[in-house]
Amino acid sequence: MLTSNEYFDGNVKSIGFTTNEPGAESASVGVMEPGEYTFTTGKAEEMSVISGKLRVLLPNTSAWQDFGPDAQFSVPGRSSFQVEVEVTTAYLCRYLNI
Repeated sequence: MLTSNEYFDGNVKSIGFTTNEPGAESASVGVMEPGEYTFTTGKAEEMSVISGKLRVLLPNTSAWQDFGPDAQFSVPGRSSFQVEVEVTTAYLCRYLNI
């Protein structure tokens, strides 16, 4: 089943779907327009950049990190992280069962 999601006045849009992947029961693929965003998590997440670039401040860190195409980063469940987007960026987010 597909679900459509929209955040931050339409600047972030995603399509959620169920998956049969080991360790993840659901995922979403989406696009972020340039801007600064703070996301909160329920479950642990694994984010993959498909195209573009994300500058990310992960929980419990003080240094921003850059992630380009094919790069991944993980976010613990029940936390928040900040993202700066300079160019339109596509991503895949897997919601982990841990």
